[in-house]
Amino acid sequence: MTDTPPGPPESPEPGPQARLAESPAEVEDALLSRWPETRLEPSLDRIRAFTALLGDPQTAYPVIHLTGTNGKTSTSRMIDGLLRTLNLRTGRFTSPHVERMSERISVDGEPLSDEAFVRAFNDVAPFTHLVDAEQDHPLSFFETVLGMAFAAFADAPVDVAVVEVGMGGTWDATNVADGAVAVVLPIDVDHAQFLGDTPLAIASEKAGIIKPGATVVLARQQEAVATLLHERAADVDATVAREGLEFGVVSRVPAVGGQTVTLQGLRARYDEVFLPLYGAHQAQNAAMALAAVEAFTGTEPLDDELVRAAFAEATSPGRLEVIRRSPTVLLDAAHNPHGAAAVAGALDDSFAFAPLIGVLGVMSDKDHRGLLTELEPHLAHVICTQNTTDRALPARELAEVALEIFGQDRVTVVPDLATAIDQAAALAEAGEAFGDPLGSGGVLVTGSVVTVGEARAMLHRERT
Repeated sequence: MTDTPPGPPESPEPGPQARLAESPAEVEDALLSRWPETRLEPSLDRIRAFTALLGDPQTAYPVIHLTGTNGKTSTSRMIDGLLRTLNLRTGRFTSPHVERMSERISVDGEPLSDEAFVRAFNDVAPFTHLVDAEQDHPLSFFETVLGMAFAAFADAPVDVAVVEVGMGGTWDATNVADGAVAVVLPIDVDHAQFLGDTPLAIASEKAGIIKPGATVVLARQQEAVATLLHERAADVDATVAREGLEFGVVSRVPAVGGQTVTLQGLRARYDEVFLPLYGAHQAQNAAMALAAVEAFTGTEPLDDELVRAAFAEATSPGRLEVIRRSPTVLLDAAHNPHGAAAVAGALDDSFAFAPLIGVLGVMSDKDHRGLLTELEPHLAHVICTQNTTDRALPARELAEVALEIFGQDRVTVVPDLATAIDQAAALAEAGEAFGDPLGSGGVLVTGSVVTVGEARAMLHRERT
């Protein structure tokens, strides 16, 4: 790494299509005017042209690159926390955001401030129209935000960037960066219309982030998926670290406010580490994060106390997050059956709600039947709702499937999300209606990151 990493070159005079901003709202408006994240054209030509104009900032620092179906953001945040305890300056790029767009770009563990977010946009905006003019398709929302992140990290400058793919791997815009460490979390079916409808097909796309000479941290996978990933690693002479062999979760015990875990890392074993997150999936994410940081830092074990300190501060907004008490309201961004199964497991070992009322709002392109099926044994009642985006599945369409799975008496339709949460809280408090006179009920809001983000914003406003 050079002492003075390159930043964006001097900006040209903005052309008529360049939109500079004076506020975060103007940045968001400019970004949202571009191709949305759901409109894809499999090519790295645009992002390569964009980063070249910016001085290839993604080459100014080493990168830890993450892919997988679920768990990327939680694992990214844990990696970030561990690196910062080692006195390394970090950049972190994750998606999608929960509440604010600026959450996608973090430096030193904190999202960009409003001022920094505007500055990051204006630093790259004069170059966006140059790319648009030269390419067959314009830069997308995702590509533009990613360019902002890469440039902001170089400008900081950071010692290491933790970068989560947006979707897939090979053709994901983040793949213009070459990860010194590639982290592959469990692979299942999601985004089937873009990536394929089997785990193996999806794995072939995600394997693209494994670069020559990298270290690959692999989660447990289905056998055929594991074989494909190992073959990719062998093809590019990458070193492989496998969950369950070189590293993994030795034990975990649910605890007040989270769980206590013992982790076997690549260099040492770390006993009885408190993790303030719920569920076996978060323990697995912690093991993945630990192995990734050990692989990045070299051959020596990490300091035991630093590992404890980092994991004790771990947070993951919108991932089984307790956002309110009396009754308890949980938020979880699970949006596919694999994610819902992880939530169900965490509910079983960490919570004892009676009843638990679900508030579900999903996107129209997701497997909502599979998600409902995974959650049905854990929910006394489900309220079908919707978020405010155009991609939201209408609440009544969701309810048609929910009725087949839950039955007539366990489904309510409330299209307005705020009203749905209020009604769910009332049902949770009326425990005697479900055979529990103590009324120790809870509410789970889930089905989409957007639904959770909107709910989180509403419930935060209530508390202020």
